[in-house]
Amino acid sequence: MNQYIINGNHPLFGEITISGAKNAAVAIIPAALMVDGVCRIENIPQISDVTLLFSILDELGAKVRVLNQHAVEIDSRHIHSTKPSPDMVRKIRASYYLIGALLGRFGQASVAMPGGCNFGVRPIDQHVKGFKALGAEVTEGNYVHAAAKSASGRLQGANVYLDVVSVGATMNVMMAAALAEGTTVIENCAKEPHIVDLANFLNSMGADIKGAGTDTIKVRGVERLNGGTYCIIPDQIEAGTYMTAVAATGGQLLIKNIIPKHMECISAKLMEMGVYVEEMDDTLLVRRTGPLQRTNVKTQPYPGFPTDMQPQIAAVLSLAQGTSLVTEAVWSNRFRYVDELRRLGAQIQVDGRVAVIEGVDCFEGAPVEACDLRAGAAMVVAALAAKGTTEISNVQFIERGYEDLVGKLRSVGADIRIVDVPDEALTTESIG
Repeated sequence: MNQYIINGNHPLFGEITISGAKNAAVAIIPAALMVDGVCRIENIPQISDVTLLFSILDELGAKVRVLNQHAVEIDSRHIHSTKPSPDMVRKIRASYYLIGALLGRFGQASVAMPGGCNFGVRPIDQHVKGFKALGAEVTEGNYVHAAAKSASGRLQGANVYLDVVSVGATMNVMMAAALAEGTTVIENCAKEPHIVDLANFLNSMGADIKGAGTDTIKVRGVERLNGGTYCIIPDQIEAGTYMTAVAATGGQLLIKNIIPKHMECISAKLMEMGVYVEEMDDTLLVRRTGPLQRTNVKTQPYPGFPTDMQPQIAAVLSLAQGTSLVTEAVWSNRFRYVDELRRLGAQIQVDGRVAVIEGVDCFEGAPVEACDLRAGAAMVVAALAAKGTTEISNVQFIERGYEDLVGKLRSVGADIRIVDVPDEALTTESIG
């Protein structure tokens, strides 16, 4: 089992290039199953979730050919199963996108309930509601079994109203509807950049989807999707994580290969805290030289502040002057990392969905645990700013969503390394 060892309290200087978006890739790769041909996907992030999805596709009969470090070809012309291995599916939350993809193309899917990070109740009831509206019979248990009820074996276009703004449900229903008979209108949609990216991918393969990124998405079903080439957008959350890292440590980073519009919600909060942020085409210059100022943060669906950045911003606010409030309005249990930050000296009290943060002068290195992907990123941000040495365990969670985190940080002056620790030597229990 790997650990990160970080000797902190060093400012960061240099350039970091952002990888492809994890949240887009883990939907686009399952969506490749809908293509009756060969699709080339570029700007693929090298993360463990992507590797696992490739294994799942291979098991179902797709041929995945790695072209280079960040590009693959996926040939889904000879899929022989719509029931992926439960052992693999349960390792990744995004496996639920397999349901929409397989149900849309083949009219049936049988997928084990997904796994992944555990930071609150994350039901798939809105996904199921959408599938049923499209004419599927769905049963739930340890598996989700879904099958089109029509004589043609295809889903039928329908009006779908999502009771809550759900990224996963928006994407899953949109995928399923792309190959349905007739037109589907999905209302109360989420608007995240990776939803737009998935729609653009499907459209590049021959789908007819309009309105992605707005409240209402209209999908005209087509007979089939053909092959093509598509490039995944840069990762908003990876970029935001490095922005918080330089905010915590001080220094200056040039963060390259970003879409500035996607970063505005994060940039705005950091600027409120006294961090200098300058947009330059597909690059951000981020600099922190003076003390950090308090602010309040509330997570919201896009274009609001992203829940996937909440742990990282909390780590930075723990070093700000004064009292800050962080409100988690998306997930019910996303403050599990707080106990770990306290080990480093953070002064945080949690009351329901609100964390009250009293800023401290500095962190002191200590052993901590990554209890999920973004909590792990927060531990890295905090450790980079801490005096002394911090050991972070359970880093497999971090590697689910960050490509070469250690290498990128070392390139800008961080003292961070990976060590292999025997499982029996670990004193903390893996969670999630």
